[in-house]
Amino acid sequence: MSPTSKKSRPRRTGAPPVRPSPAPAPATRPADASTAAERVLALVLRGMPSARRDRVYAFLQLTRMDRPIGALLLLWPTWWALWLAAKDFPPIGPLVIFTLGVFAMRAAGCAINDYADRKLDPQVARTRGRPIASGRVTPREALWTFAALLAFAFVLVLFTNRLTILLSFAGAGLAAIYPFTKRFTSLPQVVLGAAFGWSIPMAFAAVSDSVPPVAWLLFIANILWSVIYDTMYAMVDREEDIAAGARSTAILFADADRPIIGILMGTFLLALVLVGTRAALGWPYWIGLLVTAGLFGYQQWMIRDRAGPACLAAFRHNNWVGLAIWVGIVLALAL
Repeated sequence: MSPTSKKSRPRRTGAPPVRPSPAPAPATRPADASTAAERVLALVLRGMPSARRDRVYAFLQLTRMDRPIGALLLLWPTWWALWLAAKDFPPIGPLVIFTLGVFAMRAAGCAINDYADRKLDPQVARTRGRPIASGRVTPREALWTFAALLAFAFVLVLFTNRLTILLSFAGAGLAAIYPFTKRFTSLPQVVLGAAFGWSIPMAFAAVSDSVPPVAWLLFIANILWSVIYDTMYAMVDREEDIAAGARSTAILFADADRPIIGILMGTFLLALVLVGTRAALGWPYWIGLLVTAGLFGYQQWMIRDRAGPACLAAFRHNNWVGLAIWVGIVLALAL
């Protein structure tokens, strides 16, 4: 074939046409996820086919298995109550039941929370990558997950006694209504504290078949503590929450947030002093409270500029508060 028989190619003139850039893929990693927890989950799921692994991982994110700090903040008060109710190492049955129940109820609460916030989360940078907000889990699937976890927790409670079973209905109600309160009240953290702390009277009921005054003192203390750490958590998204129309104690407290958190810290410690005197706890408990006071002072320093990452770190730092108090209780009862 001669060269002249080839089709002539038109000469390209001018700049090449501009192609529209592809839309960015939706984020699938929530900004507040724990890197260590993500590595553990990746190790557990590594043998699964890719499509199935991504699907399972989305449900693990829905139930916050990639962020165990919330479960720990629920676990510590439960363990405080179990040890105080038993006045020593608690019976293995209630210890196992309530430890499993903590993780089940926290996971259920997260599922219903994301369902309630399904229109709010896409508007907030930190929550935009959550499974429902990013379209990886449907709202209906989240409701089914909530129901399944609630049923599992109720089965666990059936192995306790009648008083504990009756109290569990109130706990389920608190867990279900909390996510919706941020639309109707500026104090959703108080409802969160009640939901997180309802395991306290239930633990006393399971161990001693009664709920003495010290249990309610501890319950009130836990509400105060929940308002403290969840206000720090809400400070991370304060401006975006205002724009989205959500409510929180961080928005309510405004520029007085740090002084009010300080007052709540002092009141929380006072409530624990009353718990210690009523339970006749020894010197290790009081050392635990001194350590807690020091940890609170450090948290105030962390949030001094109200920077988002620092507030999130201060929220997570409350895990050490729960641990310090639990160690104090355990050692005081062991002596």
